[in-house]
Amino acid sequence: MTVKRIVPNLHAPDPAATRDFYDQVLDLDLVMDHGWIATYADRDNPTAQLSIISTDASAPVHPDVSIEVDDVDAAHAAAQRLGCEIVHPLTDEPWGVRRFFVREPTGRVLNILSHPGG
Repeated sequence: MTVKRIVPNLHAPDPAATRDFYDQVLDLDLVMDHGWIATYADRDNPTAQLSIISTDASAPVHPDVSIEVDDVDAAHAAAQRLGCEIVHPLTDEPWGVRRFFVREPTGRVLNILSHPGG
């Protein structure tokens, strides 16, 4: 399994309110905006990303970090083998990702995801 990118998720009540800051101070582009989450990336290094999240559209908790992998099913199976707490089940989301949330040993919630076919 390969990790494709790791994205910190900062919690904020209004992700849209951060747009000017990340655009003007850090020259990051808004690359995804679902209202409840906004993701910014460096145009020259698109794996350098940061997300601002107010709530999750389908999960019961906010993830602290999103980690894109090439095989989310393998990551899910490994987490289950280790007896990790699965906070949100393996799900095909309507916005085009397959993901699950797992609590890592320090208590942080990780959003482990893949883009099917990507």
